[in-house]
Amino acid sequence: MAETGTLHDAFLDELRDTYDAEKQLTKALPKMAKASTSPELRAAFEAHLEETRGHVDRLEQVFASLDEKARGKHCDGIAGIIDEGKAIMDEDFDEATMDACLIAAGQRAEHYEMAAYGTLVAWAHGMGHSEAERLLQETLDEEKAADQKLTSIAEGGVNQEAADAAHPGEEEEEEEEDVDMPTRGGRGGSASAVAKRPRRR
Repeated sequence: MAETGTLHDAFLDELRDTYDAEKQLTKALPKMAKASTSPELRAAFEAHLEETRGHVDRLEQVFASLDEKARGKHCDGIAGIIDEGKAIMDEDFDEATMDACLIAAGQRAEHYEMAAYGTLVAWAHGMGHSEAERLLQETLDEEKAADQKLTSIAEGGVNQEAADAAHPGEEEEEEEEDVDMPTRGGRGGSASAVAKRPRRR
């Protein structure tokens, strides 16, 4: 009868999966940066590429702290997310839409990694692997910061620019119209009112 695996075995398996995921991302991020038209977005991808290389190094330190050889196990999850990103880059979108879609693709990867590192931190803590826990927490914090950076870029104008390009003729117009207002004492008078009317489709 085969010996039953333990949480430590599952922990090592998850580490190997995450190690491979980070290595895959070091190849994908330069392509995402190149496809970006927003200088801020391009800079964010390039900065996170450097962080990701650091994550690979940090995972190797985690393996060393456990007296394990650093080796990866193909991560199907991140591979799928990267493939979706490649499909987006093949689309003929306008520049703002492409940037918005690249942000979405980048955040899918970030959320996948945040889930993985959150699990690894919790398991390391539970098993008393304090050095591994510290290193993994550092990376988790950086992944959260990278995700927040992408959110701020999206909310800082990219999403709205893409939305405006999608519906260029549906903005509300402000029109001034004179409205006659009766006054007491029989005196005629008028007041100018500003009305917002949506353009009819």
